[in-house]
Amino acid sequence: VTEPGTYFGPLCECHEWVCETYDGKTCAGHGTCDCGRCKCDPGWSGDACQHPTNCNLTKKKSNQMCKNSQDIICSNTGTCHCGRCKCDDSDGNGLVYGKFCECDDRECIDDETEEICGGTCVCGECSCHDVDPTGDWGDIHGDTCECDERDCRSVYDRYSDDFCSGHGQCNCGRCDCKAGWYGKKCEHPRSCLLAPEESLKKCQGSSALPCSGRGKCECGKCTCYPPGDHRVYGKTCECDDRRCEDLEGVVCGGHGTCSCGRCVCERGWFGELCQHPRKCNMTEEQSKSLCESADGMLCSGKGSCHCGKCICSAEEWYISGEFCDCDDRDCDKHDGLICTGNGICSCGNCECWDGWNGNACEIWLGTEYP
Repeated sequence: VTEPGTYFGPLCECHEWVCETYDGKTCAGHGTCDCGRCKCDPGWSGDACQHPTNCNLTKKKSNQMCKNSQDIICSNTGTCHCGRCKCDDSDGNGLVYGKFCECDDRECIDDETEEICGGTCVCGECSCHDVDPTGDWGDIHGDTCECDERDCRSVYDRYSDDFCSGHGQCNCGRCDCKAGWYGKKCEHPRSCLLAPEESLKKCQGSSALPCSGRGKCECGKCTCYPPGDHRVYGKTCECDDRRCEDLEGVVCGGHGTCSCGRCVCERGWFGELCQHPRKCNMTEEQSKSLCESADGMLCSGKGSCHCGKCICSAEEWYISGEFCDCDDRDCDKHDGLICTGNGICSCGNCECWDGWNGNACEIWLGTEYP
């Protein structure tokens, strides 16, 4: 042992630095560390001795001390006890922590494997163990380090760029093959009588992108993403009924039907998602009070108010948000399309549909094409 006194116990099993901390202090400064567990002073309790046994604070003062920088009590992931946050721990694994319960390591859990990311999780963000020091992005990436680009190489060589046998693009460790090729690593040629240019032309139709950017072109025919999802259809995948859904999955606000990605509203409703009633039982003052943004402006000065909801200016297509305070141009693009057409731009961030991942929803994570 290089530091005498640091390790102790009959089997040297105890270490004085492994006790719980609170606000940067071991045992919150109200106890001593006894072989990995806090032994609290009289009048204090909790894993880190952070909770006083008796509280002389009013509820208002207590809640004020528990608010994070956004004025949210315990980040909505815990409860406030005498000015200190007690974080949610329903599973008993301590994944929610921090002075204001601001760290939630549940964000690091992979949806498929239900395990914490393949790297190191620090306050809800995965730091992947990148094995390729030469690449800008590295071999392992993704929100939960679920993508391993090494799976796209026939023979792993960290200095080789020979992904997908040179006949495809590696997306999250899986090969998306070019027209005329198939196989796990695009190693098999597919027989087709059409020239590649002629095949792509047949898949383009009126769109600038093959299969409208929502499918795969093979020998002049489109297979739409995701396979089996009947909401994406058409000869060139030009119809995408997911565009009729809001972030909660409600189709046309419940007041219309979807036709090739556009809402046909019932009588008495209008809007891109049939979200606005034509008749309104509010006074103009009541309506305007609900349309004021934080700066006191009506719909951020970029739209009009109708029945308590903002209708953003149609001339500026990129303006969106509850108070027209968002700019969809801030969302990432791929192949010239915002969110690659595989998600919804929500106030500058892409909310991807099921099966898609990446900052611009450009990575398909679902099953392989049939």
